[in-house]
Amino acid sequence: MRTIRSIAEMKAVTQEARARGRTVGLVPTMGFLHEGHLSLVRESKRRSDITVVSIFVNPIQFGPKEDFRQYPRDMGRDSGLLEKEGVDYLFSPEEDEMYSRGYATFVEVAGLQEKLCGRSRPIHFRGVATVVLKLFNIVRPDVAFFGQKDAQQALIIRRMAADLHLDVSLEVRPIVREADGLAMSSRNVFLGPEERRAALVLSRSLEAVRRDVLRGEGEAAALKRRVEAMIAEEPLARVDYVAVVDLETLEPVDRVEAKVLVALAVVFGRTRLIDNILVDPRVAGAAADFPRS
Repeated sequence: MRTIRSIAEMKAVTQEARARGRTVGLVPTMGFLHEGHLSLVRESKRRSDITVVSIFVNPIQFGPKEDFRQYPRDMGRDSGLLEKEGVDYLFSPEEDEMYSRGYATFVEVAGLQEKLCGRSRPIHFRGVATVVLKLFNIVRPDVAFFGQKDAQQALIIRRMAADLHLDVSLEVRPIVREADGLAMSSRNVFLGPEERRAALVLSRSLEAVRRDVLRGEGEAAALKRRVEAMIAEEPLARVDYVAVVDLETLEPVDRVEAKVLVALAVVFGRTRLIDNILVDPRVAGAAADFPRS
């Protein structure tokens, strides 16, 4: 595996690969990798001739009171994991390489970035869309891989790519969970033992929604109340939001008659976790997959 720090070098490498007719897969990350990230790496290796993994803790997607400085970092560990997976290139630029002095250009996806997580993190998705567009322009991947856990992010990137006519396909892969059901996240490391135990209510409540839909419950309000009631039983949990929304617009739905996203954000101590499930009453088992782009 070759580690690249400069934008010019990264561009040159993938430009040469494309000239030789080789396909390029990109897995954008902020590092502190876990099995969820590595599942995306394996899918990229299966689908692409060359796999690029980016590690960049993007400062412009963090608000002034958020955890940019505390966000977990371990480049040595991450590099070893990627080497073991057979990644071709690790792109890990410094902050001043990605954002030169006086940087003033940002990408916004109106109508999607303000909803769900955007309500409590108002600048977050502007930062996400900006850095992902930059990575797409630098790496020029044929396909980019994202995780369903960040479903709103995936939908925003998909809309951006469509609206700006970007020549890249997006692949959104299922959530990878711990054996007890907790969705894997780099922020899980911040949870104390009791908070870690309490956080299991997230997957339990989403599984309860799936079972309710399977039994024929179609009222979104009832499903939302079920989740909120289960989370309320955990004294260490503080709800940011619970939502049952359309998978394209992120607008709330009244009834679950087709595929919808049930998404939540909950704070445990100082750690904010997100999770979600796709449910579809027309599908056996009611659990659904993320639509392909």
